Parts: sequence; C-alpha cells; structure tokens
Amino acid sequence: MRRTEPAEWMWAEACDLIEQAERLHRRFFRLAASPRGRAVWEPPADVFESGRGWVVVVALPGVPPEDIEVTAESGGLVVRALRALPFAAARLGVRQLEIPYGEFERHIALPAARFELASREYLHGCLILRLNRLD
Repeated sequence: MRRTEPAEWMWAEACDLIEQAERLHRRFFRLAASPRGRAVWEPPADVFESGRGWVVVVALPGVPPEDIEVTAESGGLVVRALRALPFAAARLGVRQLEIPYGEFERHIALPAARFELASREYLHGCLILRLNRLD
C-alpha cells in the first residue's frame, strides 16, 4: 500500500528505520545458551572462503587479545572470551548499559574438511583467523 500523505509516509519510514536499528542491535550481540550450561553473548562473525582455506573475522571490541580462546571442535571453531566491566572496582550506578559484558562464545561452522590455524591477528577490535585447508 502506497502512502500519499507526507505525515503518513514519514511516520511509516521512521518506524521502519527504528525497526531496522533494533534488528541490527539484536543481531550484533545475541544472548545464547552455552553447552557449558550458562548464558553467553554471541559476537558477530564473518567467514570468507578462498581456494586454500578460510578467513574468519569475529568482532570482539574491548576484549584483550590474550583473553581470547580459540578451539577447533567438530564441524568448526569455537571462540570464547570475557569482556570485564571497565569500572568493576568502582561503585557506580548503571544509567544505561548497551555494550554487552561477561562471557562471549561463538560457534563458527565450517565445511567438512581438515584445516589448520595458519595465523591469528587482532586488529581494530576484531579477531582475524586464517585457516588453511589440509585436503
């Protein structure tokens, strides 16, 4: 249905934009259940494929690289990390809390193939894993 009244289509457009923003926010950091039995945040990840393997990029802004654990499990990788509150020692009242803190865990499925971790890099808040196919 096409809206012809300016106020009507402007209002509809504003509602659509708000809905898009909420979808993106939910998609960026989802709360998921961990096989370890507790709730964890699930950071966004991109997977790129080349002829020789894959490049996996996981967004973990604010997480120290030394606190990131990467393990190979059947069917892919698991990336685990912990983002601590930056002011844990201070007694601060929370007025607004949009950045997820706590445990992060992301299961990244890969095609059925043997692979090795060729390199691991942390750049601009993203963990970049380069995997070589061993077939």
